[in-house]
Amino acid sequence: MTRQRNAAHGRSAAAGLVLAGIVAAAPAGGLAQTAAESEVTFAGDIAPLLQQHCQTCHREGSMAPMPLVTYAETRPWARAIKNRVLAREMPPWHLDKTVGIQQFINDISLSDEQIDLVARWVDAGAPLGNPRDMPPPATWPDDDRFRLEAELGPPDIVVQSVPWTMPAESQDVWFTPVVEIDLPESVWVRAAETKPSREGRQIAHHGSTYLYQPKSPELLAAERALRSGEGTVDDVIRAATGQEYSENLQEVREFFTEWAQGKDGEIFPDNVGKLVHAGAKVEFEVHYHAVGREVTDVMECAWWLYPKDSPPKYNAQFAAVGITAGQLLEIPPHSVTETKGTYVMPAPGLFHNFQPHMHFRGKAFLMEAIYPSGRREVLNYTSQFDNTWHLNYIYDPDYAPLLPKGTVVEITAWHDNTAANRNNPDPRQWVAYGQRTVDDMAHANQQVIFITQEDYDRLSAEREARAAPAPQRRADSASDPSARRAPPR
Repeated sequence: MTRQRNAAHGRSAAAGLVLAGIVAAAPAGGLAQTAAESEVTFAGDIAPLLQQHCQTCHREGSMAPMPLVTYAETRPWARAIKNRVLAREMPPWHLDKTVGIQQFINDISLSDEQIDLVARWVDAGAPLGNPRDMPPPATWPDDDRFRLEAELGPPDIVVQSVPWTMPAESQDVWFTPVVEIDLPESVWVRAAETKPSREGRQIAHHGSTYLYQPKSPELLAAERALRSGEGTVDDVIRAATGQEYSENLQEVREFFTEWAQGKDGEIFPDNVGKLVHAGAKVEFEVHYHAVGREVTDVMECAWWLYPKDSPPKYNAQFAAVGITAGQLLEIPPHSVTETKGTYVMPAPGLFHNFQPHMHFRGKAFLMEAIYPSGRREVLNYTSQFDNTWHLNYIYDPDYAPLLPKGTVVEITAWHDNTAANRNNPDPRQWVAYGQRTVDDMAHANQQVIFITQEDYDRLSAEREARAAPAPQRRADSASDPSARRAPPR
């Protein structure tokens, strides 16, 4: 929260006489505005805002290029801060706030009022104000530890990769070690976090973690039936519970979690987790790039578990919603393209998060739901996509998309392969789908929670009963197409 100073604080008697003269000469409204603007200071207003929204990265030893903790550190960057804030480039939060769901539990963006506060502070000369108004220094967790430890305590399981040493000069490398873990019985994971070492963050573009899961023929059949819309969540739960006594287990590779700039880990909602079967293995898939000197890294993945006697009801499933491997993605030279992809909900479910994924030429990303009734709704629109940040927007559970079976989730991705795109390495290239950052992609990394029809009906009734105004859904492209800002063409 931004702390407001006392309007009378720090004023001298002479200043009071000057203000008295202004009262006689100026309209009351104009004086009120002038007085309010004069009191914006670093100590009383900007420092608390930086602590809440910026210093996770902008502090000594963290990922940002400069700390913004003290006045001396911040003042030289005042004009740049204003420009980046007005452009909504910082803090990084690239959702269009005029459309779609706006309730997220990890929203670090600034409100219009906070942006105005920063602008007025800079325009007034970026004054320090009274040092006594400074908030106490923020305390931050040790960067060598997992971020989720501050909320959840020490993890129950930590899996480490073997070391990888990146040469000073090299093409990009994908490091994919598989680690066997001692897991004699199945466990339910309620939270997970993957991270490189502190030094390894210099060379790691991103790191994904996959599970090699042993599954019974019965469980595989139940999962296939669910994906095709023929089975139910209950069938999968029964098969997963019974597979401890099954033979002929088959190993299946599944996405688990990832680390990237802008994403730390996963905390699943209440009564939701990830079931990891006895005998599972972990694969790290890490994208490294050279930085001009030799660097060695070890990746780690931490798990926080549900108690054995309190397992969750639902198993989270990863889905790449949009264009996936083997599908057509073409971005000709010197062009801005529009690409569409779809995903059909095979059962009722909720989206836990929204994480659009593209590479250098990604420009904007739209996700909509087309319900079985034919109604179309904008879920979210990333109007200022930036490949530098792998932002994972985590919905408030009360507002997470609740989608009936048969809903078509449609994504529209725009790529800018022109010289106007400052991130574009070469607009002369014809770009297609691929793993390299000079290739491109167009999908959303979604954690989907498939639920029973009974739970879907219950949740739908609860939301209708609340019947609260829904400012977070400011556009329904079926009923009010004019409310949605036109995506780029």
